[in-house]
Amino acid sequence: MNHARVARSVLVLLMLLAAAAPRATAAAADPPLSVPEYVARLDVLTALVAAPHDPSGRPSAGEIPQVWRVDGSLRVFDIPTGLVRRDLRAWQARRDEAARERLLNHLHLLRSEAASFERPAADRVAERALLTGILKADEFRNVHGPTWLDRLRQRVLELVARLLGRLFERSAIPAIGNVLVYVLIALAVVVLAVWTFRFLRQTAAADTVLPERIIAPTREWPLWLADAQAAAARGSWRDAIHLTYWCAVSFLEAKGAWRPDRTRTPREYLRLLPASSDDRTLLAALTRRFELVWYGTEPADAQAFADSIANLKNLGCPTG
Repeated sequence: MNHARVARSVLVLLMLLAAAAPRATAAAADPPLSVPEYVARLDVLTALVAAPHDPSGRPSAGEIPQVWRVDGSLRVFDIPTGLVRRDLRAWQARRDEAARERLLNHLHLLRSEAASFERPAADRVAERALLTGILKADEFRNVHGPTWLDRLRQRVLELVARLLGRLFERSAIPAIGNVLVYVLIALAVVVLAVWTFRFLRQTAAADTVLPERIIAPTREWPLWLADAQAAAARGSWRDAIHLTYWCAVSFLEAKGAWRPDRTRTPREYLRLLPASSDDRTLLAALTRRFELVWYGTEPADAQAFADSIANLKNLGCPTG
């Protein structure tokens, strides 16, 4: 009797696995979305969520895949949908308007990021010309790779080392041999000291023109947020986006995402978060906006600051 029950259980399990296999194979074989298809899907979902009707008639969270795969021509991006499915589920189950607002903000953010894929690459001819002019300046005149004189000096030192090795291998050498050995040793030491001194002096000269690593001061996230909002009130959008980014870093730090260390770069902060984390997706958007505005040439405006604040809010940071 027990054997019959076990056999029936195994048969049912095999049937379920057989039924699920085609669906899994089909899902794995789905090609990635093109950028226009991805944008169209976001627009449809945004329109359905924004429509003032009963949320029960909207797509369920189960109908949205865990990851949207988008072909960005140069590479295929995997975009997590955890935040979208979470807020959609909360809105439909409890008619939570706050969840609906977060969902719309996140969809607008994804739409804005998708639009950036379709913009043509910026012309970097002027930047390259500026960099070429900088490298031609006097400060970089002596910065170069090994010259023929450096390679010759290296060969001479190797020859002296081999010669010294042969001399020291002998069990007994005359007095003239000892003098020659000491002279060669002294000559090698002098040549090495001169070469080392010149190398260190050239290295120090090159280091003086390199920019120092920017270290942000250690502050609590409410202070960063207050400064960001004050900068936005003045219309200083570039400073506001810069301060919003550091508010996000300080907020995640307060949550225990990493140990405080202000010598990290923005990309190093990003690598400290797991790839599957929703916080990493939001911090990546904040980092990209901050780098384009602060280090790049992208203009800063009220909409860019609003997008950064929306990302900060989705991280869970109270923005007032």
